Amino acid sequence: MLSAPSMRPLKIERSGGVRVMTMRSSILAATAMSTLLICFANAQQNTGTPGSPGATTTIDGRYLPNPPQQFKGEISPNSAQSKPYWSALVAPPKGAPNVLLIMTDDVGFSAPSTFGGVIPTPALDRIANMGLRFTRFHTTALCSPTRAALLTGRNHHSAATGVVVDQATGFPGYNGEIPRDTVAIGEILRQNGYDTSWYGKDHNVPQWEGSQAGPFHNWPTGPIKGFDYYYGFIGDDTSQWQPNNLFRNTTPTEPYLGKPGWNLITAMADEAIGRIKMLNEVQPDRPFMIYYAPGGTHSSHHPTKEWADKISKMNLFDEGWNRQRERIFANQKKLGVIPQDAKLTAWPKDLPQWDSLSPEAKKLFIHQANIYAAYLAYTDHEIGRVIQAIEDAGKLDNTLIIYISGDNGASPEGTLNGLYSEFAVANGVHPTVEQNMKFYDAWGTDRTYPHFAVGWPWCWATPYQWTKEVASHFGGTRNGMAMAWPARIKDRGGIRHQFHHAIDIVPTILEATGLPEPVMVNGVAQRPIEGVSMAYTFDDAKAAGRRVTQYFEMFGTRAIYHDGWIASAPPIQAPWDITLTKPSPDVMNGFKWELYNIDKDWAQADNLAATIPDKLRDMQQRFIMEAEKYRVFPLDDTRLARFISPKPNYGADRTLYTYSGEISNVPFPGTGGAPSLLNRSYTITAEIEIPQGGAEGMLVTDGGRFGGYGFYLLKGRPVFTWNLLDLARVKWQGKEALAPGKHTLQFDWTYDGPGLGKGGTGTLQIDGKVVESHPMPHSFPITLPWDETFNVGLDTGTPVDDEDYQVPFRFTGKIGKLTVKLGPNEMSAAK
Repeated sequence: MLSAPSMRPLKIERSGGVRVMTMRSSILAATAMSTLLICFANAQQNTGTPGSPGATTTIDGRYLPNPPQQFKGEISPNSAQSKPYWSALVAPPKGAPNVLLIMTDDVGFSAPSTFGGVIPTPALDRIANMGLRFTRFHTTALCSPTRAALLTGRNHHSAATGVVVDQATGFPGYNGEIPRDTVAIGEILRQNGYDTSWYGKDHNVPQWEGSQAGPFHNWPTGPIKGFDYYYGFIGDDTSQWQPNNLFRNTTPTEPYLGKPGWNLITAMADEAIGRIKMLNEVQPDRPFMIYYAPGGTHSSHHPTKEWADKISKMNLFDEGWNRQRERIFANQKKLGVIPQDAKLTAWPKDLPQWDSLSPEAKKLFIHQANIYAAYLAYTDHEIGRVIQAIEDAGKLDNTLIIYISGDNGASPEGTLNGLYSEFAVANGVHPTVEQNMKFYDAWGTDRTYPHFAVGWPWCWATPYQWTKEVASHFGGTRNGMAMAWPARIKDRGGIRHQFHHAIDIVPTILEATGLPEPVMVNGVAQRPIEGVSMAYTFDDAKAAGRRVTQYFEMFGTRAIYHDGWIASAPPIQAPWDITLTKPSPDVMNGFKWELYNIDKDWAQADNLAATIPDKLRDMQQRFIMEAEKYRVFPLDDTRLARFISPKPNYGADRTLYTYSGEISNVPFPGTGGAPSLLNRSYTITAEIEIPQGGAEGMLVTDGGRFGGYGFYLLKGRPVFTWNLLDLARVKWQGKEALAPGKHTLQFDWTYDGPGLGKGGTGTLQIDGKVVESHPMPHSFPITLPWDETFNVGLDTGTPVDDEDYQVPFRFTGKIGKLTVKLGPNEMSAAK
C-alpha cells in the first residue's frame, strides 16, 4: 500500500472479533489528493461475484466519497460481443452493527429512575439492564453545542457552535455553523453504505438558512450531517401539539391539522418505526443508523392527558424538592451510580426552601413537576416503542444502542415561579404564582407552553450543583447514559465510572462499525476527531479512563478537568435571572474559580481553591491552553444580548416584502425570509378582491396563541390583532363587512422608539379612509414565538385569537398583492 505524504501508518486493532481501523493524521494538502486516490481499493471486503449486479464491497473509508470503481468488463461495437461489469454496492464491514443513537432534551442527571430519580423511565432502564450504565458522561451544558459535539466528535467550539446557533457572534468558535471540515457521523456512515435517518430536533441549522428556501447544506439531509431522511423540527423547541416548524426532509409539513390529540412525541416514534419496518422488508441486510432526538423534555412540557393522569396519581412530588433530593441521593447510592462516600452538595441560598413556600405555590409547583414527569415518562415510553420495533425486526442483538438522557442539565429557564409560556420570560415578563395559577387547569395542554420552577431542575441535578447553561459544575454537564449491544457487550447491568464526554460517541461508533476516521470528505480535509472511543470499557469495568483532559465553557462559565481534578468558574449571574445584561467588564478574570479533587469528592462538594492555590493556577493555565487550541476565545457571558444581536441573513437591508397569493410556514422573521415587525414602525398593505357573498380569512400573520399578530377578515370585517403573550389582545377593526369588489386595506404602526418593546400608535385604513386609530402601550421587545411561522393567505399553527377563528383560516377572497414596509430598526438605540 502506498503511503500518503504526512500520513501516519494505519493501525489495525481487533475488538470482539470486529476488524477495527483507527488513525490519526495531519490534515493533507489538497495537492496530495491525486496521489492518494490510488490507495482506496485496499482492505476491501467483497461479497458476490465481482461485476455482478449482486456484488457488494467495503471501501477504504478515509477518503469520501470513494472514487469510481474501475470497469473490468469488455466493450465491443456490438453488445452481443460485450461483457457488462457492474460497480459493487458499497456496504459496511461484515457484521457491522446497526446504530440507534438517542438523545433526549433538558433532562437532569437524577430525573430518570435509571439514575436514582423517581420518574419512571423503563426504556432507559431496559438499555441499562441489558448493557452498561455510564455515570460520568458529560455534555456541554447547552443543547445546540452538545448536539454538534455529539454528531461530529469534536468539541463544540471546534464545531463552531460555542453557544446555540441563535446566539452566534461571528467568531470562529461561535459562528453557528458546523463547518465542512468536521462532517457528522451521518455522512460518514451514509457514504460507507448505511441507511441514515434522523427524527426530532435539529438545533444546528443557522436561522438564516432555516426556511424552506434553504440553502440546505447545513440541514440534516445535507452533505455535512449526511442523513438520508429527516422528520423533525428546526430550532430550539416546538409545540408537541401544533409544531408549526416541522419538516419532512426540507419541506414543511402539518400533520396535526384536523387531528385533535395528535402529539409529535408519538408521531416521531411512528415515523422511526415505519422506517425500521420498511428497511426490514425492502433491504433487510442493509445496516441502519437512526438518530432519535425528541423534543422531550425541553419546554414546552406537553404530555398526553393519559400520561399526565397516570403520573399525577402516583403522588411523586408532594414532599417537595428538598426532601425529594435527599430521597434521590439515597437511591443513587443503592444503585451504585454514585459512590457511598459521595456528598450531597448544599442547597443554594437564593432558591427557596420548600417549607418556606405558600400553599398556593406548593400546589402550583407540584402540578408543574407532575406535568414534567409525565412528559419525561411519555417520551421514554415512545423511545421504548422504537427499541421494541428493532427487536420485532429481529435486529436487536446486533444493534448498538446509545441512550443519552439529556443534552445538558435540567433547565432553569422556567425561573423562580415557572412559566405558563416560555415566550413570556423571553420577552422580559416574569409571571407571578398568581398569574401562573390562571393557567393551572390547562398546564401541559396546547393552551400553555409551560416550564417548571427552578427548584425542580436543581433537585434533578442531585447530588450536583447548578443546572443547564452552567458549564462549571456537573449539574449542568453530567448526564446519565446507557449503552447496549447484546452481541458484543456481555456485562449486563454493568456500571462504568470512566470520565467521558459527548465527543467520545463518534469514535465509539466508528470502532464498533469497523470504520476509520475519514481524512477527506467531499473534497474537504477534515479536522481530526477530538474524542476517544469508549469501547475499551465494554469488557473491563476497572479500565483506566482514556479521557484525561476535558474543557467546558458556556456563557463565560467554564471548567477544566484533568487527571482526577477539576477547576470550575461558576456564573456571576444565575441562569434563571434572564435579563439584557451587559458583558462583565472582565469575563476572563472576573469569575471566581473553585477547585475540586473529584477522585475523592465525587460531587464537587468541597472547594479546595483556598488551600491549594498552586494547583488551581496550574489548572487555570491548562484551561487557557485548551481554550486556545479549541477556539474558545473570546469569552462572552451574555445571553439575551447575543440572541438579539445582528446575524447573517439573505435580506440584511431588505425593508420591503411583497407577496402574491398564499405562502406558509416561513420561520425566523428577520433573517431574510419574513419581515420582523419588532422595535420599529411598519406599514402592511393588502390589495384584495372580495367575491360575491363576501369573504373572510387570514391575510398575513406571524405568531399564534402565545403571542404575535394577525391581519384578517372576520365575517367580512377587517381586523388587526396583536396578541401580547396571551395576557392581553389589542385590536383595530372595521365596523362593516367589505362589499364585493377590490379593496385596499392598510395597517400603519408608528413606533415610540428608540428602545426595546416600546408602545406606539396603530391605524387601520380601508380604501384610504381611517376607520380606527389608537395606541398600544407596549410591544414585543425580543421575539415572537419561534415555533410559529409567517403566513400569507392562511394560518397554519395556532390562532392569535381563539375566539375569532380556528386554523387554517384560509382567505376565501383573492390577494392581488400584500406588502410589508419596514421602518428603521430602533432596537440598537435601546436605553
